[in-house]
Amino acid sequence: MHSVLFEASAVTPSKIVCVGRNYVAHIRELGNEIPADMVVFNKPNSAISRQLRAQVDGETLHYESEIALLIKGGDIAGVGFGLDLTRRELQSSLKQRGLPWERAKAFDGAALFSDFVPAPAAIDSLSLRLSVDGELRQAGGVPLMIYPPARILEELRRFTTLEDGDIVMTGTPEGVGAIRSGQLFHGSLLQGERELVSATWRAL
Repeated sequence: MHSVLFEASAVTPSKIVCVGRNYVAHIRELGNEIPADMVVFNKPNSAISRQLRAQVDGETLHYESEIALLIKGGDIAGVGFGLDLTRRELQSSLKQRGLPWERAKAFDGAALFSDFVPAPAAIDSLSLRLSVDGELRQAGGVPLMIYPPARILEELRRFTTLEDGDIVMTGTPEGVGAIRSGQLFHGSLLQGERELVSATWRAL
């Protein structure tokens, strides 16, 4: 089982619950419709990795940076920066045929995380930034979300149990794109202008 670090201690999520289409600008950049209900899909524990890959089975992967929430006692205990990796070509093919996304979203190595730090009281002030080779690619935060963290948890509790250590990925702002081998990714989670935690990966 794969683990993440929360306050320097290893935590093993049973699952990663992901919210899709949570930023209007990202929905539009992919040519999707704004959904009537919150879009949810899961990644297994085996998706967690510390290595950022540029390809899987010959297909170039796409990055999506996200604010990640660590759950304890059914509530948000920690926050971190996450990368949701997607096989975009495969996802598009599956969507066209009305099939589930798991093969494009839940593969091994499809989720990377910074360390997690205690959640601030003002969680609605969280934002993220992602730079690739020093160029800002993504920036956004809770004020731009269709479903902010409290609403996400409210919706999830209606149909699933969030166990201690589970991670909720809250969606990605606009600016997603392909990963190229050798690129340097640097992601930061901020509260206002103060950086809470960051992580850096070199794409393989």
